[in-house]
Amino acid sequence: MSNIQQLEDLTTQVRRDILRMVHKVNSGHPGGSLGCAEFFVCLYKELMETKDGFEMDGIGEDLFFLSNGHISPVYYSVLARSGYFAVDELNTFRLIDSRLQGHPTTHEGLPGIRIASGSLGQGMSVAIGAAETKKLNNDKHLVYSLHGDGELQEGQNWEAIMYAAGNKVDNLIATIDLNGQQIDGSTDNVLPMGNVKAKFEAFGWTVVEIEEGNNIEAILEGMQNAKSLTGNGKPVCVLLKTVMGNGVDFMMHTHAWHGKAPNDEQLATGLAQNAETLGDY
Repeated sequence: MSNIQQLEDLTTQVRRDILRMVHKVNSGHPGGSLGCAEFFVCLYKELMETKDGFEMDGIGEDLFFLSNGHISPVYYSVLARSGYFAVDELNTFRLIDSRLQGHPTTHEGLPGIRIASGSLGQGMSVAIGAAETKKLNNDKHLVYSLHGDGELQEGQNWEAIMYAAGNKVDNLIATIDLNGQQIDGSTDNVLPMGNVKAKFEAFGWTVVEIEEGNNIEAILEGMQNAKSLTGNGKPVCVLLKTVMGNGVDFMMHTHAWHGKAPNDEQLATGLAQNAETLGDY
């Protein structure tokens, strides 16, 4: 088990990876990636039960599905730094013929990636299907998923959310990155989400709120609570309240960096705010 400082150090390095990956190709989505860095580190280093070596069927281990696939930089960084593939492969992000495309894909066979994602609104359905498969196979492991809050504006989510509760898919923990931002502005300005907690509860889910979604200890406590609530006949939703662009001061609290790469000077500033901890690729 890692201690909190080790998890924080890894999170800092992940932020460096994100900045450098997006800067190199002048393309990608740093804002949401930075905002979810702590969550991914906690998920892969502390929360999920996985086997050595990657097997696509995922039998006998916890599974994770990224629905908002545009935040692939944080996903790739944490996968690489968890041993799924070599860290120096991060240097190929978004290049032609790379396994690390802008949205995760499966046809190149990148370890850790189970579905192509980024067509928003579909990940919930996939996660539910995987969770039901585990039940059919008497596999007691859990399925985790991550979704953007703006992504909930897609109607397919709510059909899936209704289905999961109606069919007691209680081995699923779906986390919503509740940062209040999307590509065209704040979610309140684009299409107000209303009371997301009340919506999930009305659909029959158990809801856990993590108020400090960029705090390692708060994430671990909240997610362990979510795990304890599985197996009780209801799917579990975690509302993770994060700051878009967290850890880089000029990227925080704004949608402006949803899909914008830093220039040379901005990269230097961002890296200076996140001192190297484990070594760059």
